[in-house]
Amino acid sequence: MEQENKTEACCITQCDVPMDQKYWDTRWEKQETGWDIGYPTPAITKYIDEIVDKNTAILIPGCGNAYEAEYLVKQGFTNITLIDIAPKAVENLKQKFENNPNITILLEDFFEHKGGYDLVIEQTFFSAIPPFRRKEYAAKMHDILKENGRIVGVLFDKQFNNPFPPFGGCPCEYRPIFENLFDIKTMEACYNSIPPRQGSEVFIHFIKK
Repeated sequence: MEQENKTEACCITQCDVPMDQKYWDTRWEKQETGWDIGYPTPAITKYIDEIVDKNTAILIPGCGNAYEAEYLVKQGFTNITLIDIAPKAVENLKQKFENNPNITILLEDFFEHKGGYDLVIEQTFFSAIPPFRRKEYAAKMHDILKENGRIVGVLFDKQFNNPFPPFGGCPCEYRPIFENLFDIKTMEACYNSIPPRQGSEVFIHFIKK
């Protein structure tokens, strides 16, 4: 019971933080982007290398500087959508991918997005969402994915205990959120995390039911 109370208290604190468009734009304007590692995540690029169909409809929500999108373009993918809620991030993206016909860039709240995708790449977006919205995240993912659509990426296997992002967790917390909507093909320790995150990430591969 004591542990349950601690968890509830932590969640209430997290819920009190207003993480709206203004919050995220301020983080970008102040260059408070500690999640940005400066290159695509190795675990994700390895998965991308195994995709045969270059016309796969791919979404990267909360994409930031979208290094994975750069990698996708270099590998010849033709149908990539990027979403970020921060105007500054989107401004940067439009400069980076100027006149690229293979990329659609949207200034948008993910939870309001309409679309249909074969694959969603998850890279730090889940950890930016307050825990009380995680079930909503799973439901939205299920809604925008096509039949047999997939979520692939990395989640933290670590608790941060902060009233602001990143919000951590563990597989035992994540599984109940997703298992009713997705077949959990993979949720295991990520062997090829970047050095600062070694031992604190899980690689995920979920398939829409």
